[in-house]
Amino acid sequence: MEMVLLTALGVGGATVVGAIIGFAFKNISHKFSDIVMSFAAGVMLSAAVLGLIMPSIDYGGKYGLVITIVGIFVGALALNFIDKLVPHLHRLAGSDMESHNDSKLSKVILFVTAIAIHNLPEGIAAGVGFGSGNTSQALVIAGGIALQNIPEGMVIIAPMISAGVKPRKAFLLAALTGLIEVVGTIIGYFAVTIASAILPFALAFAGGTMLYVISDEMIPETHAHGSQRGATYALLVGFCVMLVTDVLLG
Repeated sequence: MEMVLLTALGVGGATVVGAIIGFAFKNISHKFSDIVMSFAAGVMLSAAVLGLIMPSIDYGGKYGLVITIVGIFVGALALNFIDKLVPHLHRLAGSDMESHNDSKLSKVILFVTAIAIHNLPEGIAAGVGFGSGNTSQALVIAGGIALQNIPEGMVIIAPMISAGVKPRKAFLLAALTGLIEVVGTIIGYFAVTIASAILPFALAFAGGTMLYVISDEMIPETHAHGSQRGATYALLVGFCVMLVTDVLLG
């Protein structure tokens, strides 16, 4: 349990680290943020497939493939439902906040909410990994999510500052999104520990949410500013880095 708590703090704390970097480098270029975020997308893609989806098939036994496919789609649909339920603004690097009639403060609330609703399932994914009992695989998943959280933390500071949020409050809001991920990690861990029968489905569900975030949020955003070629190779590098890590730890 101690390992889970430390990892949860590490995953959530990565957002805080990114926020600190964001304060130091307020004018982050589209190209740089797209490359970094694409690398993180590759890391998350590898972690989702190798650390969640493939183990789901293995743990599912006779019906493992069916359970996994259902879990992936349920995870994706759940996140899609949350996106529709909660007013949503795309959250990634340097994106111009959409034009609304709302006040700047309302835009900030939407902006932070969009991050939070995606951080919860990411945290759950990390916790589910530990619930499977495979610590090395769980660390790979958590490492991939934490790595993604650093550039995310970097790019959320500037929009809040430009909207008139005081630096201290902007930092606290960024830290709050990281705390939500800590809560998600603990929820995921206890869910599969208490009811081990749901482990195959929970792994696939977590994998589906990660695939949804990568496809719906990260890849489109990193290809929207003319850096798509570099972003594509950065994704491949991120995927291969985690692939090598998984083989070495496995």
